[in-house]
Amino acid sequence: MAKYFSYLPEVDYVNRLPDAKIGDFIKVKNLFKKGKIRDDIFQDLSFFTKYKIVGNDRPDNVAFEVYGDASLDWVVLLCNNILNIQTEWPMEQNNFDAYLLDKYGDYDTLYNGIHHYETTEVRNSNNFLIVPAGLEVQSNYTVSFYDVGTDTQIDARNITVPVTNYEYEDNIEDGKRNIFILKQEYLGIILNDMEEIMAYKEGSTQYVSETLKRADNIKLFE
Repeated sequence: MAKYFSYLPEVDYVNRLPDAKIGDFIKVKNLFKKGKIRDDIFQDLSFFTKYKIVGNDRPDNVAFEVYGDASLDWVVLLCNNILNIQTEWPMEQNNFDAYLLDKYGDYDTLYNGIHHYETTEVRNSNNFLIVPAGLEVQSNYTVSFYDVGTDTQIDARNITVPVTNYEYEDNIEDGKRNIFILKQEYLGIILNDMEEIMAYKEGSTQYVSETLKRADNIKLFE
């Protein structure tokens, strides 16, 4: 993320340290400024490619793999609107195991406890889908339908499967591994946009330069 913070403009803020003199200022990064991928790119899938996070890869590992530059990890996060890496990025396996054991208390509850039931796929004799797989239902869920192909009433039973606590949690975690990556040829657009987004606009409150404002009470978002 170091590269991202280099884009952040600064605030010349009144120095309130004990040894500061009247009129002293101190430069700090404006953390209220937030970069984003502009909507016309973010909402167009043609600018992106699908990517599967492998093992314990971090955003910087992915950035190095895709762009050859680990410092572009922030681009990976922006592409997926990830704000909290602790909860929105796959955990390392050891941390994941510890999290599950803490949540469910013991291995028996984790691996054998039933979290919920899901449907298996049901089709009629003409191969028309009646019930899709993966719907969360009660264990005794059944469905009745008239099968035109056989001219009979069908009562479909035993069409649910149990999902254990571990399977449920693992599916959620695995879903986090499927992300989108900005194609390399559009990287320059995003970097240029970032410089423009982060720059202060002349005429905004207490403007000093594109990279600096000065005041003790300022509108940091301008």
